[in-house]
Amino acid sequence: MVEYETIEAEEIKFGRNNFIEVARKKAISEEGENEFISISRGYYLEDGSKKWKASIALPKEKEKREEIAELIKSL
Repeated sequence: MVEYETIEAEEIKFGRNNFIEVARKKAISEEGENEFISISRGYYLEDGSKKWKASIALPKEKEKREEIAELIKSL
């Protein structure tokens, strides 16, 4: 079983009730720990709680994250 711990998270709101969350997380299992960056899209329900639509995990290596950021900027 894998448990996930959120270390830090920031949200960017857009549209009527949508958001993108960028977070540093840690996956913890019997085999050890693995830190990664997640980018998740979701929306707010009427009661203010969050509902998630999709998520992607990025590698923890800084140079790979910078490469991905530059690619996004260039599109």
